[in-house]
Amino acid sequence: MKKGILIYNPVAGRRPARREREVREAAAVLRQAGLEIELAPTARPAMAHELAQAAAARGVDVVLVCGGDGTINEVVNGLVGSHVPLGILPGGTANIVARELRLPLHPVRAARQLPRWTPRRIALGHARWEEAQAATPASEPAPHACCRHYISVAGIGFDAHIVYKLSAWLKKEFGVTAYVMEALRRLPGYSFPSFSSRLDGIERQGTFAVIHRTRLYAGWLHLAPTAGLFQPCFAVCSFPSRSHLRYLLYALAVLARQHLRMSGVSLDNCTEVVCTPVDASATIRFELDGELAGVIPATFEIVPDALTVLVP
Repeated sequence: MKKGILIYNPVAGRRPARREREVREAAAVLRQAGLEIELAPTARPAMAHELAQAAAARGVDVVLVCGGDGTINEVVNGLVGSHVPLGILPGGTANIVARELRLPLHPVRAARQLPRWTPRRIALGHARWEEAQAATPASEPAPHACCRHYISVAGIGFDAHIVYKLSAWLKKEFGVTAYVMEALRRLPGYSFPSFSSRLDGIERQGTFAVIHRTRLYAGWLHLAPTAGLFQPCFAVCSFPSRSHLRYLLYALAVLARQHLRMSGVSLDNCTEVVCTPVDASATIRFELDGELAGVIPATFEIVPDALTVLVP
């Protein structure tokens, strides 16, 4: 590797000024190792996607990203289908992919190790859904097809509702703790609408599900022990109850890694998941890699051999 680009989110994490300094120190480490690095900060949503796609098109040897799971997701979507390797310098809130790959969680330490990492091809998740376009004076709202790849998890139901409600300020100030605070705040008012999931032909019904590519969820919770970035399938963990008390018990069981022993909780491996609300009028949101995406109905598919990642 001789030439690369380092895409970073200058406001990722809780201390942006320190993050900027760390990114520049990481770039200096990589330059000392002989890699010509261009720094590319993002200034708006979707910009990381555009920067990665343009860098791959002009033939860089590696695309590096420093940011949270959302920034990584954007870069992943910009690199899908190319063979340009992705190197991750962790720098966000949860860092699910970095923890899954057991990368150093400090960008400078990761940069020191990166020249020794090796490329591996992995599968990605791919979500397809429809959104209503805004009506014009001359027309009714029309469905618009949407799609997006993801590298770690897709969450349907309550966690996406939390992402939808969580303020940017709270996330920036408290990190992962903000999600816990928001979950406790929103739990009493959430109705847990039911949806059906067809998993390679197997039918499940639940009120919350996580479609895993990574074993970890929310950075440190072990929801799906059979999942893995190098596995050719999803691991889908589903929860069926509509009881608020039951969900508190689910949370305690997840912390103790005993949730799969609870009645109704399931874990299935599959390559396609189709999620549909039981009540067509219900709004059930889903998130991809921690970022709000859309509402179901949606289809989630495995895309094999989709991305090259540098791993220790």
